[in-house]
Amino acid sequence: MKNIYLISMIMVLTITSVSAKNRQTTQDYLSLKWKQVSTKMPAEWYGTEDAKLVAENVLLSQKEIGGWEKNKPYHHAFSESEKAHYIQDKSEIGATFDNGATISELRFLAKVYSHFRDDRYKQAFEKGLNYIFISQYENGGWPQFYPYKGDYADHITYNDDAMVNTMKFLFQILDDSKEFSSLQINKNQQDKAKKAFDKGIQCILKTQIVVNGQPTVWCAQHDEKTFAPANARAYELASFSGSESVNIALLLMKIDMPSKEIIAAVNGAVKWFEANKIEGVKLTQETDKNGKKNRIIVKDKNASPLWARFYDLETGKPYFCSRDGIKRNSLAEISYERRNGYGWYTNTPEKLLIKYPEWRKKVNAK
Repeated sequence: MKNIYLISMIMVLTITSVSAKNRQTTQDYLSLKWKQVSTKMPAEWYGTEDAKLVAENVLLSQKEIGGWEKNKPYHHAFSESEKAHYIQDKSEIGATFDNGATISELRFLAKVYSHFRDDRYKQAFEKGLNYIFISQYENGGWPQFYPYKGDYADHITYNDDAMVNTMKFLFQILDDSKEFSSLQINKNQQDKAKKAFDKGIQCILKTQIVVNGQPTVWCAQHDEKTFAPANARAYELASFSGSESVNIALLLMKIDMPSKEIIAAVNGAVKWFEANKIEGVKLTQETDKNGKKNRIIVKDKNASPLWARFYDLETGKPYFCSRDGIKRNSLAEISYERRNGYGWYTNTPEKLLIKYPEWRKKVNAK
């Protein structure tokens, strides 16, 4: 009798623990950003009733053209007015790849489909995949927004890794990633994905900035007709990008049996990053006399290397910009709002420099 009691208590405690864990997971996902919920939850979460509820929002908010808007909390319950908004706007506005949009939703649909096999998820995924195909320029680039808006969003967009995220997605489809295995992507779609990816690589090679015959890095966006570095927002002027260029180079390094052009592109980018690292300083915060946090650069001989987000195309020196579009030489010279509301420095090139020697050895061995 005592053993039965103990077993019963263990079962109650286990059920209570699981129930508490589920409640905690629910609470956690509602407190997170959509970007995290869409792709970074535990694998089993995508098989929960919560995930199914979120999937209904993702289906409802998909545009007729196949993509999604950016910066929307699709994991939160939609009010009746929000539902009406998404239904009304399905065909009135286009979609975007900015800030992870469209690719995040497609990855989410693949995850929930692997658990529930709901044909609506697969159909929405295929529609989104087709959006990737139709929005690609013939020259291989992708705009930030499609259909075209007639502004900087029409440019070939590397900014915030928009094009790289799209190409990494296609690469995984071609690489038989487990993430998409349950969808059983057909040969026609795989062929289209390969063609789109290959064209994207050619676009990357054509847009790489060449100085004195040597390939360097890329701008955050390039003109969709001439491939030249292009301006975006007032403070995002044409430049050498110390940020977006990192993941472009890392994408090229993923390619098996790379061509001479790809090898030269990676070598050129790495050489540029080595030559343009900023040493002996670090980015930190101070509290000003009004109690406001303020970003500053201070000397520190032990600091890890930094790179500026933007380097001037003529001088090669870092520059900083307020919303007036005037280049300035230091972070301290721009407005408080832009100084503290934008990422002007990065350390991401370090991961490229760490991976490069092994990649170089691998390439030389082939």
